[in-house]
Amino acid sequence: MTEPAQIVRDRLLAVALDGGHAVERVEVARIALAPRQPTGRHHHPCPVVGYVAAGAIRFQVEGQAERVLGAGDAFHEPLNARIAHFDNASDTERAIFIAFYLLPPGEDRLIVAEPAAGDPPTAGRSSGDA
Repeated sequence: MTEPAQIVRDRLLAVALDGGHAVERVEVARIALAPRQPTGRHHHPCPVVGYVAAGAIRFQVEGQAERVLGAGDAFHEPLNARIAHFDNASDTERAIFIAFYLLPPGEDRLIVAEPAAGDPPTAGRSSGDA
């Protein structure tokens, strides 16, 4: 009789969330970016965790080093942290990522667009697309 295969559990991400953040619900989105498509400078009114399913993502939380995430890499976007880059890093391939939005009570927005660094602020720009 053969032994059953072992379950392999590789840790992709372990982050501490702000202890004061209540999570009422989780919204999960599969997002596809065309070659070289940027998401634009933005922040989230909730913590976001996720992983790259295909392609390569240029990722930078403002004030931190830029890095490139490949397929299988996990990421964390802290509550209200400015995201300088979350862009498709490829000239030829689309990128796909899965995002888990940890939404607090009463919050429906997933993403809040911000002006590019150096641009004047624009009020009221928000979207639920990414």
